Amino acid sequence: QVQLVESGGGSVQPGGSLRLSCTASGVTLDDFAIGWFRQAPGKEREGVSCISSEDHTTDHADSVKGRFTISRDNGKNTVYLQMNSLKPEDTAVYYCARSKAQYDVGSSFLSEYDYWGPGTQVTVSS
Repeated sequence: QVQLVESGGGSVQPGGSLRLSCTASGVTLDDFAIGWFRQAPGKEREGVSCISSEDHTTDHADSVKGRFTISRDNGKNTVYLQMNSLKPEDTAVYYCARSKAQYDVGSSFLSEYDYWGPGTQVTVSS
């Protein structure tokens, strides 16, 4: 059974930090790009960060550049999203997803990903 599961979400005050984890079972993440996405109430799901499979090249949405960092540990079949200096507008359900294509560089296009986790809630509020 293929599963991606996100963890590490929660409630935090503005300026705080959280680290999200995306762990896979039944499927390897090693040769695939991984993306983090988020969806706020009433809004479309959007790409946040992605990391390529081979050289671990990363990309981040402009709204999170300088605050979020994506990384991966292939030995643990896990991808992380370190979120610092959180803002209320970062409040959303965060999802991780695996690219359809092997050796992909990653992108913010939802259609390029096949396996998705159920999401974890991040709430930033004072």
